[in-house]
Amino acid sequence: MTREIAAEAAVWIARLHGPDRSNHMERECRAWQARSAAHRLAFERGTDLWMEAAGVDRAAVARAAAASRPEGQGGEGQGASPARASRKEWHWPRPWPLALSLTAAVLVVAMLVGQPWRDIDSYDTGIGEQRLVILKDGTRMSLNTSTRVKVELDQTQRRVRVEGGEAFFEVAKDASRPFVVQAAGTEVTATGTAFVVRLTPSIAGASEALDVTLVEGQVVVREAERRTQTPKIVPPIVMAAGERLRVRGDQGTGGNASRASPAQPQRDRPRMDQVLAWKRGEAVFDNASLPQALAEMNRYSATPIMADPSLAVLRISGLFKTGDSAGFAQAVAKLHDLRVRELPDRVELLPR
Repeated sequence: MTREIAAEAAVWIARLHGPDRSNHMERECRAWQARSAAHRLAFERGTDLWMEAAGVDRAAVARAAAASRPEGQGGEGQGASPARASRKEWHWPRPWPLALSLTAAVLVVAMLVGQPWRDIDSYDTGIGEQRLVILKDGTRMSLNTSTRVKVELDQTQRRVRVEGGEAFFEVAKDASRPFVVQAAGTEVTATGTAFVVRLTPSIAGASEALDVTLVEGQVVVREAERRTQTPKIVPPIVMAAGERLRVRGDQGTGGNASRASPAQPQRDRPRMDQVLAWKRGEAVFDNASLPQALAEMNRYSATPIMADPSLAVLRISGLFKTGDSAGFAQAVAKLHDLRVRELPDRVELLPR
């Protein structure tokens, strides 16, 4: 919701409560609200503020609205709130004095424009847990195992910070408010599209890794902030549907880190059914190394699978159920003639 939209909403509210209100004006206002979610939100917030600024008795508004309906015309049901029902049905009492309407409109503009609103929410999942969240703008956000995100919605943009894990975003279209996902110093910007963001922490010497996979639409990936002498993403990258962009953490450690060159982003086109297999409770491997397969399976279970270092050369292909550590270990053991040892806190794969 921009300052211009907030001001337009206040003007509509003042006109609707002035002496010149008409059916034609109501239709025009409905058309204005239908232009975007930001317009509808501005009108609803402005209406609430107008009622408070003008000292309107909401119960009186509801009674007047009911009295203004033709006999036998139904309402929205007994459970509907008076303020919301009156806004939706357009049965406001007629008309308010012009001076009061204009004064209230001025206050609405000041409050909408001068006091920006902002909603911040945090969401997370545990090991093996998945969660679907419908954001207030209509975006669907599917969280995979061990994921932490923070969502911030304000007047000009929608921002999500992925602090760990993996999330699939099906973004609601709103050209007036870009949808920005931040992770590992990188920004992914979209207006209405679907993409996956996966953040893998640095483990056993491997640097932090960020994967952005575009399922449909278009996104722009750029550096969120300049943390090193040489940015990793210059210029910004425009992704096409079906592409995956892999951004690795800076190379080098210790005192030489500042002189090391950052790993350059890599593009490829993965199998989309493999990328989204977790939404079906599955993990798909295509000639993956055993350590890679174990790392993926261990994301979904509190009982990790461990393997003898000598087995690192083995390759794994197939479809497996996530969270089933014992079943995966037995399948791999049968494929490569290994032993399985199940302990209270882990499952081990050993040579015979």
